[in-house]
Amino acid sequence: MTKYACVPCGYIYDPAVGDPEHGIAAGTAFKDIPDDWVCPECGVGKDYFEPAA
Repeated sequence: MTKYACVPCGYIYDPAVGDPEHGIAAGTAFKDIPDDWVCPECGVGKDYFEPAA
């Protein structure tokens, strides 16, 4: 699965890890994260993420 990077702060969402502290289980693809999820580092929405190189 593709990792996604937060453009403003550089946080990397790794689907293999998820974001368990915020209710996103390991193995959750970025497209399957709820639209109201925000970056755990800087608080921006999913619209500010792009596939990581």
